[in-house]
Formats: sequence, C-alpha cells, structure tokens
Amino acid sequence: MVLVVQIILAVVLIYFAIIFFADYYKHRHENDGNIVVAGVIGFITNFLDTLGIGSYAPTTLLLKVTKYLKSDKLIPGTLTVACTIPVITEAFLFIDAIKMEGATLLSMVAAAAIGSFTGSKIMTKFNEKIIRIIMGIALFLTAVLMLLSQLGVISALGAGNTALGLHGGKLVIAVVVNFILGALMTAGVGLYAPCMALVYMLGMNPAVAFPIMMASCAVLMPVASREFVKSGDYNRRGSMGITIGGIIGVVIAVTFVKSLDLTVLTWLIIVVVTYTGLSMLYQGIKQKNAA
Repeated sequence: MVLVVQIILAVVLIYFAIIFFADYYKHRHENDGNIVVAGVIGFITNFLDTLGIGSYAPTTLLLKVTKYLKSDKLIPGTLTVACTIPVITEAFLFIDAIKMEGATLLSMVAAAAIGSFTGSKIMTKFNEKIIRIIMGIALFLTAVLMLLSQLGVISALGAGNTALGLHGGKLVIAVVVNFILGALMTAGVGLYAPCMALVYMLGMNPAVAFPIMMASCAVLMPVASREFVKSGDYNRRGSMGITIGGIIGVVIAVTFVKSLDLTVLTWLIIVVVTYTGLSMLYQGIKQKNAA
C-alpha cells in the first residue's frame, strides 16, 4: 500500500512540476522579487519543517519580515505553491519508515486532497482585507498549536495508543476532519499539529501520525497549488526560489542532521508568529472598517 501512495506522490509531483514550471517560464521576465532571498527563506523554513517545526508559519514570517510580497493576498498561494515540491520530497524520504493500515492512510489522504481543492477555490476569491484576517487567525491558531505541542499536551493525547488503523465511525470522523484540515491548509493553517492531535484522539499509535501528515500534505498541496497557479494569485519568483532552497534544506536535514535541540528556536518562533498573526489580524480588521 505504501507503494501505491508513492506512485500517487510521483504522479502528482510530475503533474504539478509541469504546471508550475510552465507558468514560471511563461512569466519569466516578470521581476516580482529576488530569487536568492526566496531561496534562503525556502532553505531555512523547509529545513525546519523536516525537523518537525513546520514551514508555513516560519515562511509567512520571513516573507513579512523581508517585505517580499507586494500584497498579503499572495501569501496563501505563495505558501502553497512554494512548499509543494519540498513537502513531496519529505514524504518520499519518510513515508515508508512507519507501517500502518493502507485503507486508513489512503482515505485520510484523499479527504485532505479534496478539502484542499475546495479551500483553494474559495481562497482565490477573497480580497486582501479578508486574506489578512484569515491569515492573522491562521497564524495565531498555529502558534497555539505549536505551544500545546511544545508543552507536551498534544503528545500526551497519544500515550498508550496502539492502533495502526481506523474503522467504522472513527474512520468517518478522521476522513471528515482531514477534509476540513485540507481546506484550512490553503488558508495558512498548517496540517501537521491538528492532524497529529486528531490521530491521537482517535486512539492511533503516535508514530502513525507522521505518514498520515506527510502524505496528506504531499498530495493536497499540488491539488491546491494548481488553483493558485491557474488564478495567478502567488509570487512566481518567490515560489521558485523557496522551492529550490526548500529541496536543498530537506535533503540536508535528512542526510546530515540526526538531532538538533530546537527548543529555544521553537519558543522564539511561537512568540514571533503570535505577534505577526495578531498584527495581520489587526491590519485586516482596520482595513475592513476603513473600507
């Protein structure tokens, strides 16, 4: 069953790469940012993603700090498009490391992909004011989830769990929730932490969360990215730079970094992401009231 998932990943990777590179080549003369700066951002954030911190919140943070994007409306699309290939790379490297029931894995992955398609359709229709509010809330929720994870609350939910798959009502719940998480990911809410909490609360072995999270993201992101590429609601040069730097970051993290104390860095990211999220939320509300 893992082979089936890997084949699916290979297909969506090729499909997305063709769409993304074709769009980039078509608009290659557009100067919408420094690709080297984007590459550095991609390297850092996807390196951290491979080590378990996540990439969406840090990438949003660095895009804001460097003032890379001309409009916050481009954040959801840029995040999704830019991180797609690095995340698929992660999935290929990790997906077969942990065994679980294939039916559960495929069901949850499919649900996340369908959810992301639905979410991306909605996100491309929002203006910058709404995007700011959504991203502000998304970043704040991400910070809360990171905090709960850092405090051990989420991992405590999985203590003693042994199930390697779900059946009946629990599987239905998992599919429905992963559909919602897939949709929310297109708004900037990372899937890793809430998906991990879901897996734990349904009684599954904590280790099973990793193939579910990685495969879900790896499949849903190309689906959502297609809509952003189609609408043009993303930064092309930035996405290409983050993609290239991200792949390098993932490979280096997997190959050379066996262990790294990320405690202080994680706390710092939580604080800064919280501030960034609240700032965007304030700006969005203020802009909306002024409209």
